[in-house]
Amino acid sequence: MNDEVITAFDPRQFLKTVTESPGVYRMLDEHENVLYVGKAKRLKARLSSYFRNTGLNAKTQALVSRIRDIQVTVTRSETEALLLEQTLIKQQRPPYNILLRDDKSYPYIFASDRHPYPSLELRRVRQKRGDGRYFGPFTSSGAVRESLSLMQKIFRIRNCEDSVFAHRSRPCLQYQIDRCTAPCVGYITQEDYQRDLNHALMCMEGKSDQVTQKLYTDMEAAAKALQFEQAAFLRDQVQQLRRLQSQQSVDTAGGDADVFALAERPGGLCVSVLIIRQGRVLGSRHHMPDNGLDLSSEALLSSFVSQYYLGQSNEMPTEVLTSHAVEDREILQDALSEHAERRVRIAHQVRGHRAQWLELAQTNADQHLATKLASRQQLNARFKALAQALDLEETPQRMECFDISHSSGEATVASCVVFDQSGPVKSDYRRFNIEGVAAGDDYAAMRQALTRRYKRIQSGDVARPDILIVDGGKGQLNMAREVFEEQGVFDIVLLGVAKGTTRKPGLETLFIDTVERSMTLESSSGALHLIQHIRDEAHRFAITGHRQQRDKARRSSTLQEIPGIGPKRRRELLRHFGGLQGIRNASRDDLARVPGINAQLATQIHQALHG
Repeated sequence: MNDEVITAFDPRQFLKTVTESPGVYRMLDEHENVLYVGKAKRLKARLSSYFRNTGLNAKTQALVSRIRDIQVTVTRSETEALLLEQTLIKQQRPPYNILLRDDKSYPYIFASDRHPYPSLELRRVRQKRGDGRYFGPFTSSGAVRESLSLMQKIFRIRNCEDSVFAHRSRPCLQYQIDRCTAPCVGYITQEDYQRDLNHALMCMEGKSDQVTQKLYTDMEAAAKALQFEQAAFLRDQVQQLRRLQSQQSVDTAGGDADVFALAERPGGLCVSVLIIRQGRVLGSRHHMPDNGLDLSSEALLSSFVSQYYLGQSNEMPTEVLTSHAVEDREILQDALSEHAERRVRIAHQVRGHRAQWLELAQTNADQHLATKLASRQQLNARFKALAQALDLEETPQRMECFDISHSSGEATVASCVVFDQSGPVKSDYRRFNIEGVAAGDDYAAMRQALTRRYKRIQSGDVARPDILIVDGGKGQLNMAREVFEEQGVFDIVLLGVAKGTTRKPGLETLFIDTVERSMTLESSSGALHLIQHIRDEAHRFAITGHRQQRDKARRSSTLQEIPGIGPKRRRELLRHFGGLQGIRNASRDDLARVPGINAQLATQIHQALHG
């Protein structure tokens, strides 16, 4: 253990006071930010393991070196400790824990029980309410829409809004193309509509075989009664249902389960979650968490599963299947059961159709990880190609790119996007709202954004890039060079990207550090593709921010409330001063210099903005 840790935090003295009871611990850095949250059956034994002299991997040593304090919460049981641990991880999102960033609600198919002719509709919910029947969750809205389309095609269930339904006076196009039975105008009785809806719901529950048998019986009865048109319609429904059944990739006797499969290779890991409801595979989701402490597969899956349910509020099935035996299975199983208020089973060694589910989930995890690693290898190759093209001694690890966006000087926004060898680092993206510069002065806008950014980089508040890319060629490169000289930045490569005369991708000219050193790359060059990628991402990010600012300013602009200031004069003012803030800072004489604004109107504007 290094001397800095002993000086800043004395583990020996701390461990003398720690209880042997179960509980949760939080490790804090010098700024009292939470580094890691963990649980323990015996707190003293678990915390002692961090401070032994040998056997710690590099990532755990890095964590220990940053510890300045440890806070402990004692619980009555291991299950309570697990529940508290996941609550704290979700709230504080410590960097050394497994973090799930995708906590969106799942889409469901919903059928109301409060309408005489319910529709089937897509709904996104975190918790199902008691206003009808929910089927799912599905893994994507596309899967929901596909299922809805099939149900409407086979059973002709309406898909219109209740407000539209209530005000129809004649059938819509859906009726004309045999996708609806027009209950809105009374073309079908409530009993017959409910029968069709029940058939659709039974199919959603995985009971399509029963529906098929019922329809086949009705078809034979209609044929015997010489109702040939009705028999033909039922025959078509039976055929469509049988085709639907033949497309099911996994045919089982039923069951609700979530299947977790872990794939791990040098360079990354993937956990795939296969979602099974009523015996039907609804799809899968893939997560690629960081294994910050080099946890074993068993410990990693245990942490992942607990946070997936206890930290993300995902729907709890009756069974959880895992590709590896999870650590503390009984404790985790009790915690999930307590959270769901019913029995939840965790299993690893299974047979029959459950083994097929596990095999399918493992295949998904392996495939997704292979695809991601291949993409990462391609990105690494592009970074190396860029290093070679720029004649750098080492491959760059981090790059930033800036771009400016505005509409005739209105709502100027500068974007900063960050790439590393894994691709875009979106958590590090930043936008700068530019104020106090002349309308349309891109150079001054770039200067302001770079100055604000690199002051923070020089102070150590922001990670340092190896390369800075500015979109705009010689002028912007010179501006960036001036900022670097002012801030004392001499160890970052500057790269200016100038579009060709035709502005066609592939014809860019690159300026390296100075305008005297320029080069062009082949259109097939991996280095050029990387530069184009980060430049286009900076452009997209800047435009998005500009549009948000512009729309916000236009919605809230007090200029609209000033008599005599119409759209044309408002546009001239914004163009002249670069935004509402510039107009507020202008004097009466400055305002009177704007085309179309006389002295009297300038006085009115100044009084309206300053009271």
